[in-house]
Amino acid sequence: MSAETYRDAWGIPHLRADSVLELARAQGRVTARDRAWQLEVERHRAEGTSASFLGPGALSWDRLARRARLADTARRCQAALEAKDPETAAWVQAYVDGVNEGLSETERTAPPATATPTCAPLISAPPTPAPEFTRTGLTPGRWEPWTPLAVWLATHILFAGFPAKLWREHITTHLGPDAAGLFATDGPGTAGSNGWLVSGDRTTTGHALIAGDPHRWIEDPGVYQQIHLSCPEFDVVGLAVPGIPGIAHFGHTGTVAWAITNAMSDYQDLYHERLRRTGAGVEALGPDGTWHRAARHTELITVAGEKGTEGETVEVEVIETDRGPVIAGGPEGLDDGTPAALSLRYPPRVTADLGFGALLPLLRARRVADVDRALDAWAEPVNVVQAADTEGGLLHRVAGRVPVRAEANRLRPVPAWEPGHAWDGWHTPPRAGLTDGVAVMANQRGPATPLGIEFAPPHRADRITELLAGRERWSAGDMPAIHTDTRLGSAAALLDRLTPLTGLTPGAAALRDRLLSWDRHMDADSADAAHYAALRTAVVGRLAAHPALAPASVPPAYPEVLQPWLALVPRVGHALEHLLRAEDLYGIDRAAVLRAALEEVAARPPAGTWGDTHRLAAWRAIPDSTSAPDSTPAADPAPDPNSGLGPASAPAPGPRLSGDHDCVLCTSPVPGVTDLAARGPAARYVWDLADRSGSRWAVPHGASGIPGSPHHQDQQPLWLAGELAPVVTDFDQLTKESDV
Repeated sequence: MSAETYRDAWGIPHLRADSVLELARAQGRVTARDRAWQLEVERHRAEGTSASFLGPGALSWDRLARRARLADTARRCQAALEAKDPETAAWVQAYVDGVNEGLSETERTAPPATATPTCAPLISAPPTPAPEFTRTGLTPGRWEPWTPLAVWLATHILFAGFPAKLWREHITTHLGPDAAGLFATDGPGTAGSNGWLVSGDRTTTGHALIAGDPHRWIEDPGVYQQIHLSCPEFDVVGLAVPGIPGIAHFGHTGTVAWAITNAMSDYQDLYHERLRRTGAGVEALGPDGTWHRAARHTELITVAGEKGTEGETVEVEVIETDRGPVIAGGPEGLDDGTPAALSLRYPPRVTADLGFGALLPLLRARRVADVDRALDAWAEPVNVVQAADTEGGLLHRVAGRVPVRAEANRLRPVPAWEPGHAWDGWHTPPRAGLTDGVAVMANQRGPATPLGIEFAPPHRADRITELLAGRERWSAGDMPAIHTDTRLGSAAALLDRLTPLTGLTPGAAALRDRLLSWDRHMDADSADAAHYAALRTAVVGRLAAHPALAPASVPPAYPEVLQPWLALVPRVGHALEHLLRAEDLYGIDRAAVLRAALEEVAARPPAGTWGDTHRLAAWRAIPDSTSAPDSTPAADPAPDPNSGLGPASAPAPGPRLSGDHDCVLCTSPVPGVTDLAARGPAARYVWDLADRSGSRWAVPHGASGIPGSPHHQDQQPLWLAGELAPVVTDFDQLTKESDV
């Protein structure tokens, strides 16, 4: 035996091998069998070649990927890994070998259903190719040793939300220095994740529990892959990222478990550059007052035509200064006064290290101390981590690399030609403890506060803490009640301003009274929640349209992929809590705005319940066959800092959802734009340290990325109901699929 593949009742792959390398190869192969289309989309996005089969809509992303040097940075990181950590480099190579084997199988034709196996144990038929390959004409390509690093980098390049610095600059330029605080995402704007650790003193078993749900774009196929990896050195179950070996974010080795949320740290900088062309190329003005040669070359991007038309080839100029790659503009400048060039400085480009050296030690971890040591090598994204082991060890820390630099760098783009904006070492990741036997992480201000600027509002964290305090002892089976809580803490900012309103018509007064008596739960079957959401939308629309905010309504001419962070209406919706509670809002009569919004909704009330309009809009690279031909893309027009996707095609709205942005059940609409939710819990998990078989999990869709597979959508009923499937790790309870 070299490696074996098993499946449980949900089609989740369970892999067993004789060695670490054979196991990595098996993981790569089974991922390609289950997620070939997803892997190839991510590879092309990382290389900046996705427009070649997705068409013009992907061109802006491809430009960013090329200009930010994502693939080149991945090559650098892989070369450094080979030099400094050959064991990890060989492990990544083994995974890539497996991916290439699995991708090659997708081009074969499966044997007839009546074919009889001629050997034992059962050898499964080659997988049926995902229909997206046929629809786009894409042929599976070949992965290189650096491709997993490029995929990781592309997935997280926008995770820290560097475009928010462009927004701060834009809003303060037009509305003054106080505007950045008013529009901060500490109001309802930043989606991240929930996570909580309950020590053994607070559980029914005397052993710790870790539970939570990462909030990301709900992609189809999903961004997380449930998997079980077993070899003589370790036996780990967890949530892998397709295209990346091992289990990075959420895992359980049997004796220790860990989970993460986004720390909301700021670790990327933007620089305004002054560039000029010379006979030899391009030069950039440095902080020493002299001009320095910048690296420059051109690349070609192939763009597929729409609806069968012939495509085009687009030339992209790639420039890199001493600060970093130029991601917008160039030497010629822009007519509207936007700075001529904008460079991006991000840690892996500086250090040639993506933190992959942490991945194998995490798999080998036996105790909290092992997880702690492994995370010392973590680079990005910067996370808050919780871990617990069977001996009572607990861990709550920040992991990742955040540069030390001037405060101005953290707030907005800074001038490259002025001194004082260089990086000067790295922050020591902070640590934290437990309070009353629990630790809650929900992207709020906490251990990572010194490393960030804007954090999620405290509503989710406060609600989880409140719920945990309501019971002395917790079991694994109790946790879904927290996952699915729909209490909306941020509703108070709007509802509290309704009470003093006067001069209302009888209909508007009745609507106000109805909302003031509402239980503030955003349940799918709640008509009151629908009325609240309608009022919120009306208020956002009226505020955004007010002449006082008009100067900020036209965004600067940055590339299309960055524009969602600069749109005024979503920003007003995300910051509504701050805007309503501010002492003054540019002289806007907020009582008049609320009064007019109440009258508007009273005159045209929503006909149904919250779930009628609050529906899932899962992200797909191309619409599925059930979408209406002319359907409007349902992707969120304002991607949050946790997304590297940007606007893309999506199917017609899906199932009804409970929850809202600031609920523990965080299914995020964009107030003022859409009630559809493109973001939400990308997985749910409960790690039980008393007995790993008591752990539970679920994902929004299923284990397979192939439409029509019985395991493509089979977990969605669980996910919608807030239920969890059992984690099975006993190979005797699994069905053998194949030898690898």
